[in-house]
Amino acid sequence: MPLVTLTVRRPKTAAFKDTVLDSIHAALVATGVPQDDVFQRVLELDAEDFRFHARYPDAATDRDDNFILIEILWSAGRSVKVKKALLADLMQKLQAQGFNPENVMLVFKETSWENWSFSGGRLLHA
Repeated sequence: MPLVTLTVRRPKTAAFKDTVLDSIHAALVATGVPQDDVFQRVLELDAEDFRFHARYPDAATDRDDNFILIEILWSAGRSVKVKKALLADLMQKLQAQGFNPENVMLVFKETSWENWSFSGGRLLHA
């Protein structure tokens, strides 16, 4: 039930976005998310609408126009161990595809189970 939002600077190719989204999904599946649980969106913004600091707070190299911001909204309850494993897996997958891990920021957002209605106004976990 994760909702993934990928924010990037325009322009990005479909291949760029597919590589990132497929890597995120594979890392989520490795943490136990069902394979078919795919809900992803891409926000592709002009530089003036997507600003970021080159190194804050501890980037080893400057972020550039290929900087990607990933937000994962999912149900509360995953441990720090699971989040660290997802991050390590994702960074490995992206690096293998030529992405600089220092150009990746990921934010986990958690919500309780009763806040999800996937269709028809049904709350499956309430």
